[in-house]
Amino acid sequence: MAKQIFIHCICRFRICCSVLVLLVLTGCNLLPQRNALDAGAAIPAQWGDGKQQNQPVPSQWVETFNDARLTELVDTALANNYELKAAAARVDAAVAQARIEGSPRWPQFFFLADHQQIQVREAGFGSPRFSAFEALFGMNWEVDVWGRIRDLHQAALTEAAATHSDFYGARLSLAARVAQSYFEWIEAKLLTVIIEQSIKDRTVIAELVRGRFQRGLVRGLDLRLALNDLANAQAQLKQAHNRVQQVMRRLEILLGHYPSGTEMAETALPQFPPALAAGLPSELLERRPDLIAAFSRLQAADLRAVSAQKLRLPRITLTATGGTRSVDLTELADPRAAAWNVFAGLMQPLFTGWRIQGEIFRNRSRAEEALSLYKNTALNAFREVEQALEAEEWLRQQEAALRKAVEHTESSQQLAVYSYRNDLIGILTLLDSYRSTLNAQTAHLSVTRQLLSNRVNLYLALGGDV
Repeated sequence: MAKQIFIHCICRFRICCSVLVLLVLTGCNLLPQRNALDAGAAIPAQWGDGKQQNQPVPSQWVETFNDARLTELVDTALANNYELKAAAARVDAAVAQARIEGSPRWPQFFFLADHQQIQVREAGFGSPRFSAFEALFGMNWEVDVWGRIRDLHQAALTEAAATHSDFYGARLSLAARVAQSYFEWIEAKLLTVIIEQSIKDRTVIAELVRGRFQRGLVRGLDLRLALNDLANAQAQLKQAHNRVQQVMRRLEILLGHYPSGTEMAETALPQFPPALAAGLPSELLERRPDLIAAFSRLQAADLRAVSAQKLRLPRITLTATGGTRSVDLTELADPRAAAWNVFAGLMQPLFTGWRIQGEIFRNRSRAEEALSLYKNTALNAFREVEQALEAEEWLRQQEAALRKAVEHTESSQQLAVYSYRNDLIGILTLLDSYRSTLNAQTAHLSVTRQLLSNRVNLYLALGGDV
Protein backbone atom coordinates (compact mmCIF):
# COMPACT_ATOMS: atom_id res chain seq x y z
CA MET A 1 0.00 0.00 0.00
CA ALA A 2 2.78 2.39 0.92
CA LYS A 3 4.51 1.60 -2.35
CA GLN A 4 1.35 2.42 -4.31
CA ILE A 5 0.96 5.76 -2.54
CA PHE A 6 4.62 6.57 -3.21
CA ILE A 7 4.21 5.77 -6.92
CA HIS A 8 1.04 7.90 -7.01
CA CYS A 9 2.88 10.82 -5.43
CA ILE A 10 5.70 10.54 -7.98
CA CYS A 11 3.14 10.57 -10.80
CA ARG A 12 1.42 13.59 -9.27
CA PHE A 13 4.76 15.39 -9.06
CA ARG A 14 5.43 14.72 -12.74
CA ILE A 15 1.96 15.95 -13.63
CA CYS A 16 2.49 19.13 -11.63
CA CYS A 17 5.82 19.74 -13.37
CA SER A 18 4.13 19.32 -16.74
CA VAL A 19 1.36 21.71 -15.70
CA LEU A 20 3.98 24.18 -14.50
CA VAL A 21 5.75 24.13 -17.87
CA LEU A 22 2.42 24.51 -19.68
CA LEU A 23 1.47 27.51 -17.53
CA VAL A 24 4.78 29.22 -18.20
CA LEU A 25 4.45 28.64 -21.95
CA THR A 26 0.86 29.87 -22.11
CA GLY A 27 1.40 32.86 -19.88
CA CYS A 28 -0.79 31.39 -17.11
CA ASN A 29 -3.92 32.34 -19.06
CA LEU A 30 -6.52 29.75 -18.05
CA LEU A 31 -9.56 32.03 -18.05
CA PRO A 32 -12.28 31.05 -20.52
CA GLN A 33 -13.29 33.68 -23.03
CA ARG A 34 -16.78 34.86 -22.09
CA ASN A 35 -19.08 36.98 -24.20
CA ALA A 36 -22.01 38.84 -22.63
CA LEU A 37 -23.94 38.42 -25.89
CA ASP A 38 -23.91 34.65 -25.43
CA ALA A 39 -27.34 34.61 -23.78
CA GLY A 40 -28.23 31.00 -24.54
CA ALA A 41 -30.35 31.86 -27.57
CA ALA A 42 -30.05 33.90 -30.75
CA ILE A 43 -30.70 37.56 -29.98
CA PRO A 44 -33.08 39.12 -32.54
CA ALA A 45 -32.20 42.37 -34.28
CA GLN A 46 -35.38 44.02 -32.99
CA TRP A 47 -38.17 43.45 -30.54
CA GLY A 48 -41.13 41.26 -31.40
CA ASP A 49 -43.49 44.17 -32.14
CA GLY A 50 -41.82 44.49 -35.53
CA LYS A 51 -40.79 48.11 -35.02
CA GLN A 52 -37.12 48.99 -35.27
CA GLN A 53 -36.47 51.04 -32.14
CA ASN A 54 -32.85 52.09 -31.97
CA GLN A 55 -33.16 55.18 -29.80
CA PRO A 56 -31.79 55.17 -26.23
CA VAL A 57 -33.99 54.61 -23.21
CA PRO A 58 -34.72 57.88 -21.32
CA SER A 59 -32.14 58.50 -18.64
CA GLN A 60 -34.70 59.75 -16.07
CA TRP A 61 -37.88 57.75 -16.63
CA VAL A 62 -39.63 59.08 -13.51
CA GLU A 63 -39.72 62.54 -15.06
CA THR A 64 -41.50 61.23 -18.18
CA PHE A 65 -44.74 61.06 -16.14
CA ASN A 66 -44.51 64.83 -15.57
CA ASP A 67 -45.76 64.50 -11.98
CA ALA A 68 -43.95 66.59 -9.38
CA ARG A 69 -45.38 64.60 -6.48
CA LEU A 70 -44.21 61.30 -7.98
CA THR A 71 -40.70 62.69 -8.43
CA GLU A 72 -40.71 63.91 -4.83
CA LEU A 73 -41.86 60.52 -3.52
CA VAL A 74 -39.19 58.63 -5.47
CA ASP A 75 -36.46 60.98 -4.23
CA THR A 76 -37.66 60.53 -0.65
CA ALA A 77 -37.66 56.75 -0.98
CA LEU A 78 -34.16 56.68 -2.47
CA ALA A 79 -32.92 58.70 0.50
CA ASN A 80 -34.79 56.96 3.33
CA ASN A 81 -35.78 53.41 2.34
CA TYR A 82 -34.24 50.86 4.71
CA GLU A 83 -34.09 48.03 2.18
CA LEU A 84 -31.97 50.25 -0.04
CA LYS A 85 -29.74 51.16 2.89
CA ALA A 86 -29.28 47.45 3.57
CA ALA A 87 -28.29 46.94 -0.07
CA ALA A 88 -25.74 49.76 0.26
CA ALA A 89 -24.32 48.06 3.36
CA ARG A 90 -23.95 44.84 1.39
CA VAL A 91 -21.85 46.73 -1.16
CA ASP A 92 -19.54 47.99 1.61
CA ALA A 93 -19.27 44.46 3.01
CA ALA A 94 -18.39 43.07 -0.43
CA VAL A 95 -15.65 45.68 -0.87
CA ALA A 96 -14.28 44.80 2.57
CA GLN A 97 -14.36 41.09 1.65
CA ALA A 98 -12.33 41.88 -1.46
CA ARG A 99 -9.72 43.58 0.70
CA ILE A 100 -9.61 40.53 2.98
CA GLU A 101 -9.11 38.12 0.08
CA GLY A 102 -6.39 40.33 -1.39
CA SER A 103 -4.47 40.70 1.89
CA PRO A 104 -2.37 37.48 1.49
CA ARG A 105 -0.64 39.11 -1.48
CA TRP A 106 1.24 41.27 1.01
CA PRO A 107 3.65 40.29 3.78
CA GLN A 108 1.94 39.70 7.12
CA PHE A 109 3.77 41.26 10.08
CA PHE A 110 3.07 40.54 13.72
CA PHE A 111 4.45 41.43 17.15
CA LEU A 112 4.40 39.19 20.23
CA ALA A 113 5.16 40.32 23.78
CA ASP A 114 5.49 37.47 26.28
CA HIS A 115 6.37 36.85 29.91
CA GLN A 116 7.25 33.43 31.37
CA GLN A 117 7.72 32.11 34.91
CA ILE A 118 10.24 29.24 35.12
CA GLN A 119 10.91 27.09 38.19
CA VAL A 120 13.53 24.34 38.47
CA ARG A 121 11.67 21.41 40.07
CA GLU A 122 14.80 19.28 40.60
CA ALA A 123 16.10 21.78 43.14
CA GLY A 124 13.44 20.75 45.66
CA PHE A 125 10.82 22.73 47.53
CA GLY A 126 11.40 26.46 47.51
CA SER A 127 13.64 26.31 44.46
CA PRO A 128 14.22 29.64 42.73
CA ARG A 129 11.99 30.94 39.97
CA PHE A 130 13.16 32.75 36.89
CA SER A 131 11.29 35.32 34.83
CA ALA A 132 11.84 35.70 31.11
CA PHE A 133 10.56 38.55 28.94
CA GLU A 134 10.26 38.28 25.15
CA ALA A 135 9.62 40.79 22.41
CA LEU A 136 9.31 39.05 19.07
CA PHE A 137 8.64 40.32 15.59
CA GLY A 138 7.63 38.09 12.71
CA MET A 139 6.77 38.11 9.02
CA ASN A 140 5.00 35.56 6.80
CA TRP A 141 4.61 35.95 3.06
CA GLU A 142 3.55 33.61 0.30
CA VAL A 143 5.06 34.86 -2.93
CA ASP A 144 2.22 34.84 -5.44
CA VAL A 145 4.33 33.56 -8.34
CA TRP A 146 1.47 32.03 -10.33
CA GLY A 147 -1.18 34.63 -9.50
CA ARG A 148 -3.37 32.27 -7.44
CA ILE A 149 -4.01 34.81 -4.70
CA ARG A 150 -4.34 37.57 -7.30
CA ASP A 151 -7.10 35.58 -8.99
CA LEU A 152 -8.95 35.22 -5.70
CA HIS A 153 -8.61 38.94 -5.08
CA GLN A 154 -9.83 39.77 -8.57
CA ALA A 155 -12.76 37.37 -8.10
CA ALA A 156 -13.72 39.15 -4.88
CA LEU A 157 -13.47 42.54 -6.60
CA THR A 158 -15.68 41.26 -9.43
CA GLU A 159 -18.22 39.97 -6.91
CA ALA A 160 -18.16 43.37 -5.21
CA ALA A 161 -18.92 44.95 -8.60
CA ALA A 162 -21.83 42.50 -8.95
CA THR A 163 -23.11 43.56 -5.54
CA HIS A 164 -22.90 47.19 -6.63
CA SER A 165 -24.99 46.30 -9.68
CA ASP A 166 -27.48 44.65 -7.32
CA PHE A 167 -27.66 47.94 -5.42
CA TYR A 168 -28.31 49.83 -8.64
CA GLY A 169 -31.02 47.33 -9.51
CA ALA A 170 -32.53 47.78 -6.04
CA ARG A 171 -32.75 51.53 -6.72
CA LEU A 172 -34.66 50.89 -9.94
CA SER A 173 -36.95 48.37 -8.25
CA LEU A 174 -37.65 50.75 -5.37
CA ALA A 175 -38.50 53.62 -7.73
CA ALA A 176 -40.83 51.30 -9.67
CA ARG A 177 -42.60 50.11 -6.51
CA VAL A 178 -43.06 53.69 -5.32
CA ALA A 179 -44.51 54.74 -8.68
CA GLN A 180 -46.86 51.77 -8.87
CA SER A 181 -48.02 52.20 -5.27
CA TYR A 182 -48.62 55.88 -5.98
CA PHE A 183 -50.75 55.01 -9.01
CA GLU A 184 -52.65 52.38 -7.01
CA TRP A 185 -53.37 54.91 -4.27
CA ILE A 186 -54.74 57.45 -6.75
CA GLU A 187 -56.83 54.69 -8.36
CA ALA A 188 -58.26 53.70 -4.97
CA LYS A 189 -58.93 57.35 -4.14
CA LEU A 190 -60.68 57.99 -7.45
CA LEU A 191 -62.71 54.84 -6.99
CA THR A 192 -64.10 56.22 -3.73
CA VAL A 193 -65.17 59.37 -5.61
CA ILE A 194 -66.91 57.27 -8.29
CA ILE A 195 -68.70 55.13 -5.70
CA GLU A 196 -69.74 58.19 -3.70
CA GLN A 197 -71.33 59.68 -6.82
CA SER A 198 -73.02 56.35 -7.53
CA ILE A 199 -74.41 56.30 -3.96
CA LYS A 200 -75.83 59.79 -4.47
CA ASP A 201 -77.50 58.67 -7.71
CA ARG A 202 -78.87 55.51 -6.12
CA THR A 203 -80.15 57.47 -3.16
CA VAL A 204 -82.18 59.57 -5.60
CA ILE A 205 -83.50 56.39 -7.19
CA ALA A 206 -84.38 54.91 -3.78
CA GLU A 207 -86.32 58.05 -2.89
CA LEU A 208 -88.03 57.93 -6.27
CA VAL A 209 -89.09 54.33 -5.68
CA ARG A 210 -90.16 55.13 -2.12
CA GLY A 211 -92.40 57.95 -3.37
CA ARG A 212 -93.96 55.71 -6.01
CA PHE A 213 -94.50 53.00 -3.41
CA GLN A 214 -96.23 55.43 -1.05
CA ARG A 215 -98.54 56.42 -3.89
CA GLY A 216 -99.24 52.78 -4.58
CA LEU A 217 -97.64 52.82 -8.02
CA VAL A 218 -95.10 50.03 -7.31
CA ARG A 219 -94.88 47.02 -5.04
CA GLY A 220 -92.87 46.83 -1.84
CA LEU A 221 -90.43 44.51 -3.60
CA ASP A 222 -89.27 47.38 -5.80
CA LEU A 223 -88.45 49.49 -2.74
CA ARG A 224 -86.60 46.60 -1.11
CA LEU A 225 -84.51 45.99 -4.22
CA ALA A 226 -83.64 49.69 -4.49
CA LEU A 227 -82.62 49.87 -0.81
CA ASN A 228 -80.61 46.65 -1.10
CA ASP A 229 -78.77 48.03 -4.12
CA LEU A 230 -77.99 51.22 -2.19
CA ALA A 231 -76.67 49.22 0.78
CA ASN A 232 -74.37 47.22 -1.50
CA ALA A 233 -72.95 50.43 -2.94
CA GLN A 234 -72.31 51.75 0.58
CA ALA A 235 -70.46 48.53 1.42
CA GLN A 236 -68.34 48.97 -1.71
CA LEU A 237 -67.44 52.45 -0.53
CA LYS A 238 -66.20 51.12 2.82
CA GLN A 239 -64.08 48.57 1.00
CA ALA A 240 -62.66 51.28 -1.26
CA HIS A 241 -61.75 53.44 1.75
CA ASN A 242 -60.00 50.45 3.32
CA ARG A 243 -58.05 49.95 0.09
CA VAL A 244 -56.93 53.60 0.20
CA GLN A 245 -55.43 53.29 3.66
CA GLN A 246 -53.78 49.94 2.87
CA VAL A 247 -51.98 51.27 -0.20
CA MET A 248 -50.99 54.48 1.56
CA ARG A 249 -49.42 52.61 4.47
CA ARG A 250 -47.52 50.37 2.07
CA LEU A 251 -46.26 53.46 0.26
CA GLU A 252 -45.16 55.07 3.51
CA ILE A 253 -43.06 52.01 4.35
CA LEU A 254 -41.28 52.38 1.00
CA LEU A 255 -40.64 56.04 1.88
CA GLY A 256 -39.11 55.06 5.22
CA HIS A 257 -41.94 56.79 7.12
CA TYR A 258 -44.19 55.61 9.90
CA PRO A 259 -47.29 53.94 8.31
CA SER A 260 -49.83 56.47 9.57
CA GLY A 261 -52.04 56.41 6.46
CA THR A 262 -51.67 60.15 5.85
CA GLU A 263 -53.76 61.40 2.93
CA MET A 264 -52.38 63.23 -0.11
CA ALA A 265 -54.07 65.88 -2.19
CA GLU A 266 -53.66 64.22 -5.62
CA THR A 267 -56.95 63.07 -7.16
CA ALA A 268 -55.94 62.41 -10.79
CA LEU A 269 -53.66 59.91 -12.47
CA PRO A 270 -50.77 61.46 -14.42
CA GLN A 271 -50.91 61.66 -18.18
CA PHE A 272 -49.55 58.66 -20.02
CA PRO A 273 -45.97 59.30 -21.22
CA PRO A 274 -45.23 59.54 -24.95
CA ALA A 275 -44.25 56.52 -27.01
CA LEU A 276 -41.08 54.83 -25.81
CA ALA A 277 -38.14 53.82 -27.96
CA ALA A 278 -37.01 50.59 -26.32
CA GLY A 279 -33.61 50.42 -28.01
CA LEU A 280 -32.11 47.23 -29.43
CA PRO A 281 -32.38 43.85 -27.69
CA SER A 282 -28.60 43.44 -27.56
CA GLU A 283 -28.28 46.71 -25.61
CA LEU A 284 -30.29 45.15 -22.79
CA LEU A 285 -27.34 42.93 -21.84
CA GLU A 286 -25.17 45.97 -21.19
CA ARG A 287 -27.81 48.08 -19.44
CA ARG A 288 -29.83 45.94 -17.03
CA PRO A 289 -28.25 45.79 -13.56
CA ASP A 290 -29.29 42.18 -12.87
CA LEU A 291 -27.69 41.03 -16.13
CA ILE A 292 -24.51 42.96 -15.40
CA ALA A 293 -24.43 41.44 -11.91
CA ALA A 294 -25.02 37.90 -13.23
CA PHE A 295 -22.22 38.26 -15.80
CA SER A 296 -19.86 39.66 -13.15
CA ARG A 297 -20.58 36.66 -10.92
CA LEU A 298 -19.84 34.38 -13.88
CA GLN A 299 -16.46 36.06 -14.33
CA ALA A 300 -15.76 35.78 -10.60
CA ALA A 301 -16.58 32.06 -10.69
CA ASP A 302 -14.16 31.62 -13.60
CA LEU A 303 -11.42 33.35 -11.63
CA ARG A 304 -12.01 31.13 -8.61
CA ALA A 305 -11.90 28.06 -10.83
CA VAL A 306 -8.54 29.17 -12.28
CA SER A 307 -7.21 29.89 -8.79
CA ALA A 308 -8.23 26.38 -7.68
CA GLN A 309 -6.30 24.83 -10.59
CA LYS A 310 -3.17 26.66 -9.44
CA LEU A 311 -3.33 24.85 -6.11
CA ARG A 312 -1.41 22.05 -7.86
CA LEU A 313 1.59 24.32 -8.38
CA PRO A 314 4.44 24.76 -5.88
CA ARG A 315 4.21 27.56 -3.35
CA ILE A 316 7.08 29.75 -2.26
CA THR A 317 6.89 31.15 1.26
CA LEU A 318 9.17 33.52 3.17
CA THR A 319 9.20 33.49 6.97
CA ALA A 320 11.22 35.79 9.19
CA THR A 321 11.32 36.07 12.98
CA GLY A 322 13.39 38.20 15.29
CA GLY A 323 13.40 39.80 18.68
CA THR A 324 14.97 39.83 22.12
CA ARG A 325 14.65 37.77 25.29
CA SER A 326 15.90 38.67 28.74
CA VAL A 327 15.25 37.98 32.40
CA ASP A 328 15.17 41.71 32.96
CA LEU A 329 12.47 43.79 31.34
CA THR A 330 14.84 46.76 30.99
CA GLU A 331 17.29 44.71 28.92
CA LEU A 332 14.83 43.96 26.13
CA ALA A 333 16.02 47.07 24.31
CA ASP A 334 19.64 45.88 24.38
CA PRO A 335 20.61 45.11 20.78
CA ARG A 336 23.07 42.47 21.99
CA ALA A 337 20.12 40.34 23.11
CA ALA A 338 18.55 40.40 19.66
CA ALA A 339 18.31 37.33 17.47
CA TRP A 340 16.65 36.71 14.12
CA ASN A 341 16.24 34.15 11.37
CA VAL A 342 14.88 34.07 7.82
CA PHE A 343 13.46 30.99 6.14
CA ALA A 344 12.49 30.53 2.50
CA GLY A 345 10.61 27.39 1.57
CA LEU A 346 9.03 25.72 -1.43
CA MET A 347 6.05 23.40 -1.01
CA GLN A 348 4.85 21.16 -3.81
CA PRO A 349 1.55 19.34 -3.17
CA LEU A 350 1.90 15.65 -4.02
CA PHE A 351 -1.04 13.86 -2.41
CA THR A 352 -3.78 15.68 -0.46
CA GLY A 353 -6.46 13.00 -0.32
CA TRP A 354 -8.08 14.44 -3.45
CA ARG A 355 -8.84 17.70 -1.63
CA ILE A 356 -7.35 19.82 -4.44
CA GLN A 357 -9.19 17.81 -7.08
CA GLY A 358 -12.43 18.33 -5.17
CA GLU A 359 -11.74 22.06 -4.92
CA ILE A 360 -11.13 22.27 -8.66
CA PHE A 361 -14.28 20.30 -9.48
CA ARG A 362 -16.39 22.37 -7.09
CA ASN A 363 -15.27 25.69 -8.56
CA ARG A 364 -15.72 24.46 -12.13
CA SER A 365 -19.25 23.35 -11.25
CA ARG A 366 -19.99 26.72 -9.71
CA ALA A 367 -18.75 28.41 -12.88
CA GLU A 368 -21.11 26.25 -14.94
CA GLU A 369 -23.92 27.14 -12.54
CA ALA A 370 -23.14 30.86 -12.89
CA LEU A 371 -23.14 30.52 -16.70
CA SER A 372 -26.55 28.83 -16.68
CA LEU A 373 -27.95 31.41 -14.26
CA TYR A 374 -26.70 34.24 -16.47
CA LYS A 375 -28.34 32.77 -19.57
CA ASN A 376 -31.58 32.17 -17.70
CA THR A 377 -31.55 35.73 -16.34
CA ALA A 378 -30.97 37.07 -19.85
CA LEU A 379 -33.86 35.10 -21.33
CA ASN A 380 -36.18 36.28 -18.57
CA ALA A 381 -35.06 39.86 -19.18
CA PHE A 382 -35.97 39.56 -22.87
CA ARG A 383 -39.32 38.05 -21.90
CA GLU A 384 -40.11 40.94 -19.55
CA VAL A 385 -39.42 43.53 -22.25
CA GLU A 386 -41.35 41.67 -24.95
CA GLN A 387 -44.23 41.11 -22.55
CA ALA A 388 -44.38 44.75 -21.44
CA LEU A 389 -44.24 46.01 -25.04
CA GLU A 390 -47.04 43.68 -26.09
CA ALA A 391 -49.12 44.45 -22.98
CA GLU A 392 -48.93 48.18 -23.63
CA GLU A 393 -50.55 47.78 -27.04
CA TRP A 394 -53.33 45.57 -25.67
CA LEU A 395 -53.94 47.84 -22.69
CA ARG A 396 -54.24 50.85 -24.99
CA GLN A 397 -56.91 49.07 -27.00
CA GLN A 398 -58.68 47.93 -23.84
CA GLU A 399 -58.67 51.46 -22.42
CA ALA A 400 -60.21 52.85 -25.60
CA ALA A 401 -62.94 50.19 -25.57
CA LEU A 402 -63.74 50.76 -21.89
CA ARG A 403 -63.86 54.52 -22.42
CA LYS A 404 -66.62 53.97 -24.99
CA ALA A 405 -68.33 51.53 -22.61
CA VAL A 406 -68.44 54.22 -19.92
CA GLU A 407 -70.03 56.67 -22.36
CA HIS A 408 -72.65 54.10 -23.41
CA THR A 409 -73.55 53.05 -19.85
CA GLU A 410 -73.88 56.66 -18.68
CA SER A 411 -76.26 57.37 -21.57
CA SER A 412 -78.24 54.17 -20.93
CA GLN A 413 -78.51 55.09 -17.25
CA GLN A 414 -80.23 58.37 -18.11
CA LEU A 415 -82.58 56.57 -20.50
CA ALA A 416 -83.34 53.95 -17.86
CA VAL A 417 -84.42 56.59 -15.32
CA TYR A 418 -86.71 58.19 -17.91
CA SER A 419 -88.15 54.80 -18.89
CA TYR A 420 -88.79 53.79 -15.26
CA ARG A 421 -90.59 57.05 -14.50
CA ASN A 422 -92.88 56.28 -17.43
CA ASP A 423 -93.38 52.61 -16.48
CA LEU A 424 -91.56 51.38 -19.57
CA ILE A 425 -89.07 49.19 -17.67
CA GLY A 426 -88.99 47.44 -14.32
CA ILE A 427 -86.87 48.19 -11.26
CA LEU A 428 -84.37 45.44 -12.04
CA THR A 429 -83.51 46.97 -15.40
CA LEU A 430 -83.06 50.39 -13.78
CA LEU A 431 -80.81 49.07 -11.03
CA ASP A 432 -78.81 47.03 -13.54
CA SER A 433 -78.09 50.20 -15.53
CA TYR A 434 -76.55 51.79 -12.43
CA ARG A 435 -74.46 48.70 -11.67
CA SER A 436 -73.28 48.56 -15.28
CA THR A 437 -72.23 52.21 -15.14
CA LEU A 438 -70.26 51.69 -11.92
CA ASN A 439 -68.61 48.54 -13.26
CA ALA A 440 -67.61 50.26 -16.50
CA GLN A 441 -66.19 53.27 -14.66
CA THR A 442 -64.29 51.01 -12.27
CA ALA A 443 -62.88 48.87 -15.10
CA HIS A 444 -61.81 51.94 -17.09
CA LEU A 445 -60.08 53.42 -14.05
CA SER A 446 -58.33 50.12 -13.38
CA VAL A 447 -57.03 49.65 -16.91
CA THR A 448 -55.82 53.28 -16.99
CA ARG A 449 -53.78 52.59 -13.89
CA GLN A 450 -52.57 49.29 -15.36
CA LEU A 451 -51.38 51.15 -18.44
CA LEU A 452 -49.26 53.44 -16.26
CA SER A 453 -47.97 50.54 -14.16
CA ASN A 454 -47.08 48.57 -17.28
CA ARG A 455 -45.03 51.51 -18.56
CA VAL A 456 -43.16 51.44 -15.24
CA ASN A 457 -42.59 47.70 -15.74
CA LEU A 458 -41.24 48.43 -19.20
CA TYR A 459 -38.83 51.04 -17.87
CA LEU A 460 -37.72 48.59 -15.19
CA ALA A 461 -37.30 45.76 -17.73
CA LEU A 462 -35.18 48.00 -19.94
CA GLY A 463 -32.97 49.06 -17.04
CA GLY A 464 -33.62 52.78 -17.42
CA ASP A 465 -32.20 55.12 -14.80
CA VAL A 466 -34.29 57.05 -12.26
